[in-house]
Amino acid sequence: MKRIHLSASQMSFISLCVVLNIVGSNLAGLSKLPIYFDSFGTVLCAMLYGPIYGMIPGLLSGLLVGITVDVYSLFFIPVGMLIGLLAGIVYRSKRLTSSKALLPVCAFLVTLPGTILASCICAFVFGGITSSVSSLLVQYLHQAGMNLVASVFCVQFLTDYVDRLLVLVFAVFLVKYLPASITGKHKKG
Repeated sequence: MKRIHLSASQMSFISLCVVLNIVGSNLAGLSKLPIYFDSFGTVLCAMLYGPIYGMIPGLLSGLLVGITVDVYSLFFIPVGMLIGLLAGIVYRSKRLTSSKALLPVCAFLVTLPGTILASCICAFVFGGITSSVSSLLVQYLHQAGMNLVASVFCVQFLTDYVDRLLVLVFAVFLVKYLPASITGKHKKG
């Protein structure tokens, strides 16, 4: 079995990514916007350290937020981990990240599987009602005659896609300006 070795700076950066997720989650909750910003740290970690490490901030921030502020977060931990996995895979595929014009495609690839999972959790575990403001839109569509799962998916996909696109844009921008000690991209002399 291969041993995983993380330096102190990598562990510190992963911890910072967890904090970024928690801060984003709290800002979204306070602002009552139907987007989340709770995956910025997850995506950033996945871009720098790869898909497996990208899952760690999603797991840890989901646990911390779930036991302190919002119990719903515990149920969505698999979604956060899936976002980290997919963001790492998409970012490592240089063809997809070679052009800024492809960021909407990357956002779609990261969003769709997570949205399917989140929609199932939201519809079947919570009946379409969570702590998110988007639950109001779900209930409106459901009362208008749309199937509950379909209404959850429609709202979830729209809000998730906007959220992931913004997160990817900010993360790609930030990665450019991070020091080599964090990114591991040292210039060869």
